[in-house]
Amino acid sequence: MNTDARIYVAGHRGLVGSAICRELAKSGFRNVLTKTHAELDLTDGDAVRDFFEKSNPEYVFLAAAKVGGILANNSYPADFIRDNLAIQSNVIGAAHASKVKRLLFLGSSCIYPKFAPQPIREESLLTGPLEPTNRPYALAKIAGIEMCWSYNRQFGTRFLAAMPTNMYGPGDNYDLQNSHVLPALLRKAAHAKKNGDAEMEVWGSGTPRRELLHSDDLAKGCLFLMNLPDEIFSTLFTEDVAPLINIGTGVDVTIKELAEMVARTVGFEGRLVFDTSKPDGTPRKLMDSSKIHQLGWHHEIELEDGIRRTWNEVRSLF
Repeated sequence: MNTDARIYVAGHRGLVGSAICRELAKSGFRNVLTKTHAELDLTDGDAVRDFFEKSNPEYVFLAAAKVGGILANNSYPADFIRDNLAIQSNVIGAAHASKVKRLLFLGSSCIYPKFAPQPIREESLLTGPLEPTNRPYALAKIAGIEMCWSYNRQFGTRFLAAMPTNMYGPGDNYDLQNSHVLPALLRKAAHAKKNGDAEMEVWGSGTPRRELLHSDDLAKGCLFLMNLPDEIFSTLFTEDVAPLINIGTGVDVTIKELAEMVARTVGFEGRLVFDTSKPDGTPRKLMDSSKIHQLGWHHEIELEDGIRRTWNEVRSLF
């Protein structure tokens, strides 16, 4: 991508989109296009087509999505599948119509089967049943991958789907009703310390394992992919294999270990209590990121350092 290329970041206020915008600015890109939800509702097909016709972006990072943790996915399944299908269908369709050079569709590791062999390779897609608690969201993202593949096969587009592992970093959601595991733990630990509590509740048994990636590392990975030379980028597209690539660290920890890291970082010295009446979710989600590693990208921020950075950025909120 040339530094003066027109680049549209859909979802620029979210955890991933904001990180991509920061990385684009840091890398000298001068023509980044963004629209707030109030300015452009991505579930409105006519509005999306009009925006693409007028702005004519050359590259698109599709990071916009309706996201949430286990509770949100369980409470609003219809919202998750409806809104995400609409967003990606509208943006991918408009990108094709506007002859976008490259599009990067951001998904989630939850697209893979609940009991996929670990670490999870891209080839595990559609080889088994999904985790029920986020199946509507996962199915929407799987449909997005299939859309990218279908447009590539039918129209010769270069739309790539990137599946990051569990994300955290600046701009995360700290609402206990809708957040993912790390921001929820940070908020709980902050409140427990502030209130002088002797205990902090952690959902589930603490035994599931999770891989976590800082959003700044993901952003660098996204730009790395979109900046690949044509001869290398083209190798990611074949007729018989989905245009799919994992982005992760290759390292995971148990929820118990994660909660202990958070407690140390925040300075909470009480006892962790695991509520086994709450769902654990998928037992393990470790991604096989060897494909992007072989291309030359690797994460830079180790987990405990990343938690410390995140806490220093948000501690004033609590």
